[in-house]
Amino acid sequence: MPVRIIPGTDLPYYLLSYDQNGHERAEADGSRLSTVVRAVAAETAEPVTDIFLASHGWQGDLNGAIDQYDRWFAAMTEMTADRAAARAKVPGFRSLVIGVHWPSKPWGDERMPNPGVLSREEDDQEQAGDPQALIESYAARIADTPQARAAIGLIVEAATGAPGSATLTPQLHTAYTALYAESGLDAADAAGPPGTDQDGFDPQLIIDEAKNPEGADVASAAVGPGVLGGGGGFRLRDLLLAPLRQLSFWKMKARACSFGETGAHDLVAALQVAAPTARIHLMGHSFGCIVVSAAVAGRSGGTALGRPVDSLFLVQGALSLWSMADDVPYAPGSAGYFARILSDDLVKGPIVTTRSSHDTAVGRFYPLGAQIKRQFLLGPQDFPKYGGVGTFGLQGLAVTAQDQPIQGETFGYGFRGHAVYNIDASAVIAKDEGIPGAHNDIAHPRVAHVQWQAALALPA
Repeated sequence: MPVRIIPGTDLPYYLLSYDQNGHERAEADGSRLSTVVRAVAAETAEPVTDIFLASHGWQGDLNGAIDQYDRWFAAMTEMTADRAAARAKVPGFRSLVIGVHWPSKPWGDERMPNPGVLSREEDDQEQAGDPQALIESYAARIADTPQARAAIGLIVEAATGAPGSATLTPQLHTAYTALYAESGLDAADAAGPPGTDQDGFDPQLIIDEAKNPEGADVASAAVGPGVLGGGGGFRLRDLLLAPLRQLSFWKMKARACSFGETGAHDLVAALQVAAPTARIHLMGHSFGCIVVSAAVAGRSGGTALGRPVDSLFLVQGALSLWSMADDVPYAPGSAGYFARILSDDLVKGPIVTTRSSHDTAVGRFYPLGAQIKRQFLLGPQDFPKYGGVGTFGLQGLAVTAQDQPIQGETFGYGFRGHAVYNIDASAVIAKDEGIPGAHNDIAHPRVAHVQWQAALALPA
């Protein structure tokens, strides 16, 4: 049973594992860990006062999820002054800590790839001599149907065969068109649900953009030699596979949303029933920010949570900066997909985001993975059509988002309920870890302090 002890403590956290359809996976004995979690939440002798639930981002398997949660929950626990403040403010303070694991990398690779059109050679290096393994991998990522496998097979055969041209043949263009149809994706522009918040699918244009991406000198320097081809050259194989990678990126965003609206939403609802007076705090990282936002919002027209959650912390969010906008400027008259979180007061306490200029995954590769054509701005001071919360924070809101830099571990932020705060954490989330930059560099005391401050926020 995946009950973990937070490193350096005797405190447990519960790791619930779900499949790609949002169904909880059974333990070896056939039981469900959620049953245990609900029982703990429902205890009356020593009631749980605060539930902390977190979602990882693009971490593929259980070991990847455990590594992230071990580090994050340890950072939270090490904040002894914040824990003391919680005990002082909340009589009988007792926390229940939960991490959810969802299959965000179905091919079981813990390394974070480049989202979008820029290729990452290591992703397929082990499979370079095995076209069938590539087919299996991309079928798991995009669509596992006979039609999809046939289309992927044609593409992989062209990419791994004798070098030819980066211009798609009619046969390959037809294969990509068929694969897009099988993926179930759609183009809904900047206001669409995660995974459909893109311009459409043009495989030849994706390849052309990959050959000469905007800011290619910067991107190439960030990625390193050999990924896009040393000396400014490109491997034909990488170019022909670039649209596959872009489809994979969109599908993973869609999966994060689907899991959030089903498995994660149902879990939060069940916890609210089990512990009717407990305060619930959600934290997401990367694509996990889509998960927790969807868990709060639920499906449009579906069953709402029994009550608002108490705080929402979005760390280096790989979701659209327009997600909660009341009117997306690039889709006039359309609200952001998660706008109802604000309009329906689904978060009682504060919504807090972090952003960092050192986050390459969100800052450079996220927009490349969302767009087809090069980005454009509405004006010199405005924000791009496609950009991530981990770079820009939440924008276009009906309420005024407050922007401020991250502060020290004892700073009182004065967060209040029903408000949005965009925290510039560039001074802390700064360690260059290769391709994703500082995207995963989040387990810091000053970042953990921000969540504690959100959880202990003042009333609205």
